Amino acid sequence: MKLLIITAIAEFQKDVLKILKAAEIEAFSSSEIEGHKNANSFIAALSWFPGEKTGNEAILYFSITKEKLIAPFFELIKEYNKNLPTNNPVRAAVVGIEKFI
Repeated sequence: MKLLIITAIAEFQKDVLKILKAAEIEAFSSSEIEGHKNANSFIAALSWFPGEKTGNEAILYFSITKEKLIAPFFELIKEYNKNLPTNNPVRAAVVGIEKFI
């Protein structure tokens, strides 16, 4: 078993759900999060309200899933990210699990 972790901006939520289904990853959890990128300090200094929220609405997904489902999922994500109109790709990581119940 592996722990699959995925992050995406909220606008990609429907697409990520379709990819999870296509990869046959049917059991997963999600949570709304706020994504951040380090802003250029010059641009940040020009802001009228430098303390204002600069994050983007994002979604975190995680699934404890079979190892054989990981490679097909990653291929679908790679293909999806090739055609994005933004510089906010869907990110995914896999972590090994020593024990689970």
